[in-house]
Amino acid sequence: MYLPEHFRESRVDELHRLIQAHPLGMLVHASGGALDADHIPFELLPGEGAHGLLRAHVARANPLWRHADGSEVLLVFRGAEHYISPNWYPSKHVAHEQVPTWNYQVVHVRGTLRVVDDERFVRGLVGRLTRTHEAGEARPWRMADSTPEFIAGMLARVVGIEVEIQALVGKSKLSQNKVADDVRGAAARLDEEGAAELAGAMRANVPS
Repeated sequence: MYLPEHFRESRVDELHRLIQAHPLGMLVHASGGALDADHIPFELLPGEGAHGLLRAHVARANPLWRHADGSEVLLVFRGAEHYISPNWYPSKHVAHEQVPTWNYQVVHVRGTLRVVDDERFVRGLVGRLTRTHEAGEARPWRMADSTPEFIAGMLARVVGIEVEIQALVGKSKLSQNKVADDVRGAAARLDEEGAAELAGAMRANVPS
């Protein structure tokens, strides 16, 4: 990933926050001499290992778990993103020296994939993921809402995986190379566009 220094995000707690806020990771791996990618929601355990541990499950029918066990993988977690028009910068209307761009936040994770083909592991993982992502529902779904036989059958169709994080690289492209008034102007327009998360991140990184 091309990473100018002023866009580098190296705070581990912020990288973990971005992963937890946007847990659908793109897992890139080698498959049959080519590259392939799977899109999988992950659970992050930030206190495990040197940089954290990621856990997920995949369909048993997915060949990933058969050929990628023990291999190095790249995971990409995309945070907030949006197009930025030159017109959103106040300075453009004075000097007319701005161009379009795209602001975004992204985390790259490298590690070794390990398969955990264990019903107890998968049951616990699914339970935790369910509690996390159902928390905002008025009546959160629970595995107990279904019959034990149905849940057991569904769990038998998936396989657990985990990736111990060996390297974290983050990029927050938030107009840090612009003057403060331009950052605030673009952030205000993002609010109007409904992109409040990205607008907030830009304000939090206004250059001094």
